Amino acid sequence: MYTGLIDLPWWGYVVVTLGLTQITIACVTIFLHRHQAHRALDLHPMPSHFFRFWLWLATGVVTKEWASIHRKHHAKCETSEDPHSPIVLGIKKVLLQGYELYRKEAANKETLERYGHGTPDDWLERNLYTKHRGLGIALMLAIDLVLFGPIGLTIWAVQMAWIPLNAAGIINGAGHYWGYRNFQCADASTNIIPLGWFIGGEELHNNHHAYASSAKLSSKWYEFDIGWGYIRILQALGLAQVKKLAPQLRINLAKTVCDMETLHAVIANRYEVTAKYAKSLKQTYAEEIARIKLQASDKFDVDVARARHWLHLDETILTPQQKAKLAELTAASPTLKKAYTLRQELAAIWQRSSASKEQLLAQLEDWCRRAESSGIASLQEFSRRLRC
Repeated sequence: MYTGLIDLPWWGYVVVTLGLTQITIACVTIFLHRHQAHRALDLHPMPSHFFRFWLWLATGVVTKEWASIHRKHHAKCETSEDPHSPIVLGIKKVLLQGYELYRKEAANKETLERYGHGTPDDWLERNLYTKHRGLGIALMLAIDLVLFGPIGLTIWAVQMAWIPLNAAGIINGAGHYWGYRNFQCADASTNIIPLGWFIGGEELHNNHHAYASSAKLSSKWYEFDIGWGYIRILQALGLAQVKKLAPQLRINLAKTVCDMETLHAVIANRYEVTAKYAKSLKQTYAEEIARIKLQASDKFDVDVARARHWLHLDETILTPQQKAKLAELTAASPTLKKAYTLRQELAAIWQRSSASKEQLLAQLEDWCRRAESSGIASLQEFSRRLRC
């Protein structure tokens, strides 16, 4: 029986398979995601074309389709127009049928026309990568069989399943359903785990939604983004140029009033500001909810565990039923009501695009004054730090 040009022990085939899938993941996260969809970095033509070629072999993905669908996901996140929101469609459907959802949206010409600008449109893209997408996949199968013999079919099958399972399923599904959040975005994005090496750093999905145009997805010191490591290597070789990174907060404890610099920092770092707000009020919320549970009658029909989560969200993404339950909870506690109202008013400052800078600055200063006169110690401390 033909055993292929390369004969390996069983563990050697596992290493080869993981290595090949990691190349594919690198192509997706560096080329499709950070370079094409978000323009967070520029790539030299050499790695750029290698990424396109490898994606043709290992996935059959068309760059314009992938970038368009992902851009639409950001533009319509957690709405009925989001191509793959587990909040709207259900976690089971996105996890198990993520690839089908991708194919359905890829057939939507309106999506491609509206969101597909700036993607490759050269001769190779039109006449090979798009027109004969299945040819690359067949060629990869032939290569695997020639190199590894019958076991090459298994290696090929894993390669073909890797992106539909991990990107279309896990990132689009679990990345909007389970995990932790560094930033209080208006959507439900989460970081699945802090070690982003298995799926190229895409595990840090909440960080990405907070600063979509950043080439680096890690944010905290304990987070690791292997995709960023690959980009740094390309940058050192002169093959990549980073264009955008997430802004970094600076604290000036000497400041006691808000100025234009404060306003710009609050707007640029709005998701981190709301995350720090949630962290600052966490103990206050817990104490108030415990008091309500202790005093509540049997008729108090509110799931306080869920309501505690709703307190940290923009009211615009809550359903009418959730808003009604939350209103019932805050009605039982003036402290909760005041803290929740001020949280919504703070978010409204950077949502008022029609206001002038001077008006926004006045609104921010007024917000700080009301927070510091609220009588809630944690809110007063947050406001004083916000001025800094």
